[in-house]
Amino acid sequence: MKKIEQKKKQKRDSILEAAQALFQSSGFIGTSMDKIAAKAGVTKQTVYRYFDSKETLFKATLETQRLQASSDFLEALNLENPAEALEGFAIGFLARHLSKAHLANIRLLVSEGPRVPEITRTFYAMGPSRTKSRLNRFFKERFRIDDAEFEIDVFLAVLLSLRMPVLTGLNAPPSPERIRRHAAKAVKTLLKLLER
Repeated sequence: MKKIEQKKKQKRDSILEAAQALFQSSGFIGTSMDKIAAKAGVTKQTVYRYFDSKETLFKATLETQRLQASSDFLEALNLENPAEALEGFAIGFLARHLSKAHLANIRLLVSEGPRVPEITRTFYAMGPSRTKSRLNRFFKERFRIDDAEFEIDVFLAVLLSLRMPVLTGLNAPPSPERIRRHAAKAVKTLLKLLER
């Protein structure tokens, strides 16, 4: 990579890092492009050179978080055995949805989403919509279910039942073993539902 390109990448990365930290600490509404520029150590014009709006920058922070995650849980759905595929998906899904970054995003959406609905739309387009679309394809291919919206909603609701106590600070994040057991039980429940 040429020095100029490397410098541009470093600036972009520092802007993204600053924006993510500020969105999570000050909220979307409380974060201005001026604050992002100051935290990143660049001018406001530089921020706008890379990102034309705060919404675009928010979307880029979500994409960066997705790419930085250890694995893409949707890949597990490519496993040959349907039960193993669902369990692999469930474990990865839970790990991602119980991560500090994801929980911070959910808190932000709950507190500011009603006043700034575009951040909620952006979040759902990048995450939940993508996940449901891939699951729908999986159910159609593996179980010959053309419309699996109900089954998908039930499965995801069972998986995410672990999140609320962690989100509110009632419980610490569960151990990997607890996540694995919860995922296995959720898959068993789903498979029983599919037998009907």
